Amino acid sequence: MTTFASGTDTLTRDALTVLQPGFTGTTAPDWLLRRLGEGLASVGLFGRNIASPAQLAALTAQLRAERDDVLVAIDEEGGDVTRLEVRTGSSFPGNHALGAVDDVELTRSVALELGHRLAACGVNLNWAPSADVNSDPANPVIGVRSFGADPELVARHTAAYVTGLQSAGVAACTKHFPGHGDTAVDSHHALPRIGVGDAVLRARELVPFRAAIAAGTKAVMSAHILVPALDPDHPATLSRAVLTELLRGELGYDGLIVTDGMEMRAVSGTYGIERGSVLAVAAGADAICVGGGLADDETVRRLRDALVTAVRAGELPEERLADAAARVRGLARWTAGRPGAARNVAEHEIGLRAARRALRVTGGADFTPLTEPPYVVALTPVANIAVGDETPWGVAAELRRLLPGTQTGTFADGEAARAALDAAGSRRVVAVVRDEHRHPWMAAALDTLLAARPDTIVVEMGVPQAAPRGALHLATHGAARVCGRAAAEVIAGTEG
Repeated sequence: MTTFASGTDTLTRDALTVLQPGFTGTTAPDWLLRRLGEGLASVGLFGRNIASPAQLAALTAQLRAERDDVLVAIDEEGGDVTRLEVRTGSSFPGNHALGAVDDVELTRSVALELGHRLAACGVNLNWAPSADVNSDPANPVIGVRSFGADPELVARHTAAYVTGLQSAGVAACTKHFPGHGDTAVDSHHALPRIGVGDAVLRARELVPFRAAIAAGTKAVMSAHILVPALDPDHPATLSRAVLTELLRGELGYDGLIVTDGMEMRAVSGTYGIERGSVLAVAAGADAICVGGGLADDETVRRLRDALVTAVRAGELPEERLADAAARVRGLARWTAGRPGAARNVAEHEIGLRAARRALRVTGGADFTPLTEPPYVVALTPVANIAVGDETPWGVAAELRRLLPGTQTGTFADGEAARAALDAAGSRRVVAVVRDEHRHPWMAAALDTLLAARPDTIVVEMGVPQAAPRGALHLATHGAARVCGRAAAEVIAGTEG
């Protein structure tokens, strides 16, 4: 049963309740368990907290032994952003692959199976799906995390994803409101600005969020972006005009509003996490996400005290903090009362089937599958923080399984092509790229490879914006493990 430590007053409990902190390690530290007893109601998990499904289930059971209605949240989008399978790559393709297939029932089924896997491990809140319309092909942080560039396509798949995930008893957190797709800046590093007018925002960015709300999304995550057409002075996370007047008022949303990570530089670099958290709750946010970078008891204490002090100083209405805490507890009650839909064992391989359907092949008519092990040239860009650099990607591991003896090398600069050609020797070259259109060095390396070895096979595992080229061009629409397997099957002629 949930118990609260004696001497914890209502204001302090409410301040703890609205926090969604992280921690380090694969078991819950004593300080976290103590905070749960004092009123903390949510915990955020990251790849560092997960070693296996069994370990994760034991961890969430440990949390629930202290507080039975705790919200356990995770950033599990599938595709490139995975925490459940951070060290192996995801069993599910991401949004861009699902958008490429454009079968809403497939999207719903993928989200349902992902939800079942989360629920089986004791996770009941997923910071997904991304409802961002990827209208800027140069976007450094969204890309394949988006269903696509068409608002209506993104809307119907966002709704399907929400429905599927929540049918498994896991609350969806649709993000990043009011839309992070039209940015060329990563909000982990700086404050992006969307300079379009109100009419464009309503016809593009807001369309998927309207669909998510209609589908009953239990949570919405705010974006650390400046949208002058809505509020010229404050990032969306800190804007009453965006969170209260637009999201709550105009769009009629009544669920939980969660902030993106407060230690991200777009907010922390200007306001600091304490001031930023106070302003976010005052603007209409209900839950403060922190812990991707700052993951200790001191951070929780600082944020709790900042909220309490702001209430006592008259800077944050006590009623607003109480309302936020009530919404957190309300979502906790919803998850506790949701056993989830029955699991269909036939859906076990749905991720691989979806990845195969998402694959786009150019030049296949004249292609003869490989029978000898190739050399895989991985032209590797720097991973953004959301994706991380822990998760393996590419086709080498899957090709090695199908064509034993396959070798590979990673290359990441202007000298990549020459070094790769030297390493490949006489072997057939498979060049793997990720967002070729965003990286001039990558495009130049591919030019050199193809000039020297016209029979090179090219696998694009990012947004396929550049023109297809190579003896065979495969666009996977994402870098999940199953996307690599689908590509490897075509290269080796063993399609399932």
